[in-house]
Amino acid sequence: MEKPFVALQLYTIRDFANEDAPGALRKIKEMGYDFVELAGIYGMEFDAMGKLLSEIGLTAASAHVQFAELKENLAATVSAYKGLGCEYIIIPMLDVQYLPGGAEWAQTKEFLEEFCAVCSLANIIPVYHNHAHEFVKLSSGEFKLDAFFNELPEMQTQLDTGWVKAAGQNPEAYIEKYAGRCPIIHLKDTVVNSYSGYEDRPVGKGSQNIPATVKAALAAGAKGFVVELDKPVDQTSMEAAQESREYLKSLGY
Repeated sequence: MEKPFVALQLYTIRDFANEDAPGALRKIKEMGYDFVELAGIYGMEFDAMGKLLSEIGLTAASAHVQFAELKENLAATVSAYKGLGCEYIIIPMLDVQYLPGGAEWAQTKEFLEEFCAVCSLANIIPVYHNHAHEFVKLSSGEFKLDAFFNELPEMQTQLDTGWVKAAGQNPEAYIEKYAGRCPIIHLKDTVVNSYSGYEDRPVGKGSQNIPATVKAALAAGAKGFVVELDKPVDQTSMEAAQESREYLKSLGY
């Protein structure tokens, strides 16, 4: 079995990257990340971002691309991220009106079918990343997340293990449910805080069973893992990214 890649979702270190993207990316490489998942290109042109990544020795395995950006110019946007080497283009979130049961679901589904077709022509894999609000049941008793993927068979899922758990579901069970359709997994570790709900922690430092998640993901055909923290607690985002990388190295990844 080919060893899975480990990437950092650059949203994790957005405070550093927004100030000095080249410097932040070099620090990420020094930590041992060879792959990144993009969340914007920091005001650069695509060619400049591609050159920077190449110079540093980072591969953009995937990119979170906002729904509005895709709708503005679908073909050109897919082509631009393809030019950066991205194998996956991921829609990071849809508001409730765009999900099954929402007022704009029919139009959204039609656009997403077009998105999948354009990605297929570009040899890009179209993906959707969940939060917790997709785990609301429709009148049928089905979660909106499951209805979404049932109605869009060409879409792959990037299961975010932190949000799956925040929604009261078992990450490993959901990964197994989507075996063959979850090529990349968001490893988001969390703890439950009685004052503020779920809080992010570096991978391996929270309450998630990361070894079990990794095992389930590999059995389900995952090709890579993406480290993400929405908001590190009591440490900088760079420190959290480094702790996460060191932990995954200890597991052999």
